[in-house]
Amino acid sequence: MSRSDTQQRNRDLVVDAARVLFLRDGYAATSLVAVARRAGFSTGVVYSNFAGKLGLAMTVLREIEAEEVAVLTDELARARAAVDKLSVVRDWVETALATGWPRLELDVALAHRDDPDLVRAEHERRDALVRLIGVELRPFLPAELRTPTVEHAVADAVMNLVIGSAVRRVFDPEADISALLDTLHALVSDRLL
Repeated sequence: MSRSDTQQRNRDLVVDAARVLFLRDGYAATSLVAVARRAGFSTGVVYSNFAGKLGLAMTVLREIEAEEVAVLTDELARARAAVDKLSVVRDWVETALATGWPRLELDVALAHRDDPDLVRAEHERRDALVRLIGVELRPFLPAELRTPTVEHAVADAVMNLVIGSAVRRVFDPEADISALLDTLHALVSDRLL
């Protein structure tokens, strides 16, 4: 195995270990020593791959986000052909909320909310997600509402509803998400039924 292959393997093992610990124990409770130990390395290997705990957490969060966005894109494509389109979306929301991703996002955001670089990066990431959601929801909107302004507004509202539902689920794992789904239905007319 080449040196770069070994470095990538080590980095992947660190990210995998961090993901398990962050999702299981939370961001604040997880130390880089624990991550290194779980990955089978010294903390030196962690620091040679990441500037610190925040950098590692952001890598984990972006990995989870990429996976969930890919699933959402696939689910929305499937929803276009499904009889009960809303159930397809509901199933994805339930699955995404159950991953632990929302709790980790909230933990990291609260721990670093005064970091202007993180705030800026999160703003840019959120804008990119809103644009993606707008593109994915476009086929469900009535033709007269398919404008960039309306698509952005609907996508932004959906994003806010998902975030709000995710925060509620952090505190109450049994919190009902029907308000999110009812609102989503109202936003995209009868095309989801």
